[in-house]
This record gives sequence, C-alpha cells and structure tokens, in this order.
Amino acid sequence: MTQNSATRQRPIGTGFTAASTADDVLEGIDLTGKNAIVTGGHRGLGLEVTRALSKAGASVTVAVRNPSRALAAVEGIERVEAVRLDLLDPESVDAFAERYLASGRPLHILINNAGIMAGPLQRDARGYESQFATNHLGHFQLTLGLLPALRAARGARVVNVTSGGHRLSDIRWDDPHFTHDYDPLRAYGQSKTANVLFAVELERRWSQYGIHAFAAHPGVVITTDLGPHLAEGETRAAWLTPHGSRRRTCTRWA
Repeated sequence: MTQNSATRQRPIGTGFTAASTADDVLEGIDLTGKNAIVTGGHRGLGLEVTRALSKAGASVTVAVRNPSRALAAVEGIERVEAVRLDLLDPESVDAFAERYLASGRPLHILINNAGIMAGPLQRDARGYESQFATNHLGHFQLTLGLLPALRAARGARVVNVTSGGHRLSDIRWDDPHFTHDYDPLRAYGQSKTANVLFAVELERRWSQYGIHAFAAHPGVVITTDLGPHLAEGETRAAWLTPHGSRRRTCTRWA
C-alpha cells in the first residue's frame, strides 16, 4: 500500500518470506511478563501464534467458544488459559471483557484472529450477516471492551488478522448484512475490508494512549479449515493476485 496523507499509511518491510516461521519472527524477543489474548488461539494459525507467544515468554489467553476443546489443543503449551468467547453473541463478548478487566491484568497484545469464511448465509440473533458479525463486529466490540486493559499496558498492540480477501469487496454501506443478493465470498471480503479500516481508525484514535494497530495478512494458507465450504481451487482463485503470485503483507498506520 502507498503512503496516504489522510491516514498516514505506510508499508512495513519485514524481511520475512513465505518460508518464515512464527519462531523466526519472534527470535530474540523476550515477552516475559507480557499478557496476550488470541481469539481462536487453539487451532490453525491461531494455535501457532499461541505456541510462539508462549515460547517467547508471554502468558496467553485463548478466547474460544469451547474452552474444554481448546485446552486439549493447547496441552503442553506453558502459561495458556482458555476462556469462553462467542463473537456472534454480544453478551458473551461483554462477559469476556468484564472477566478480563476484573483480573486487573494489563493487556499488552490483542490478536483478533478468529474468523469464518464463505459459508452459506447465516445470521446472528440481531439479524446481522454472520461473517461481518464474527470477523469484524465481534472483534470491534471486544477491543472496545478491553480498552482499559490495553491502556494499562502502557504500550499495547492490536493485530487484526485480515486477508487478501479484502480485494473481493468494499463495505456495502447500503446493505452490509446482505438482505439481498448474498454472495459468500463477497461477504467475506467485506468483513476483511472492515478489519483493515478498523485498524486505521483504531490507530488514529488510540495511538495517544500508546496503543498501536496493525492489519496483518498472513499469506495464503490453503490447508486450514477456515473455508470448509470452498473447494481448494476456489480458495486459490480467490487469493491469487492479478499477476498470479501470493503475497504476505503487514501494513502499519503510524
């Protein structure tokens, strides 16, 4: 992405490639005494993030719908707890945030990782389209609820895991919840665009508190169960750039 005077966007040259591991990224970084939350931190990319953060010394809370299943998945990883969070349920999001704030712990790292992709049309109790509600609105509510803990860290980071799928759709301002013409990939793309825009505005509003936002595209990973309703060919086609190459990017709004 190019520089933009309104949002002060600038690309980060990480030096990492598609072959780099989470351990490579965290090499030499000591996270002892730091607290992290990873939504969906018990499977797929989230599990790898949880493992790597723990290895670097952080204490990690995995926020999941089924804590007992998550605990089985993270068995053997040090300093990890599992707490219930259903991003489709606003009451569950509030309860999670209130529980964390009641612990009195600062929150140094929040990774909004959990997501769903390109399934049949479903809605939450409010009637909101499920991909937008899960991937964006649930994380938006969670992040706002955790603001006191993020401020208490005196130097926190919020990472929204986005995707090249943002190219599939802008925000459908006139019909974000697809009351008409539902398209599963377009709905996913809208939610990923929302993740990026949220990072832009979070940085603008919260950097004064020492909280910085990142929108991270982890690259095309075909072998996760993120999109069980898509055939592999559909997934590949959706994420190839116009030049047929795969990209790994992280954009920082500073």
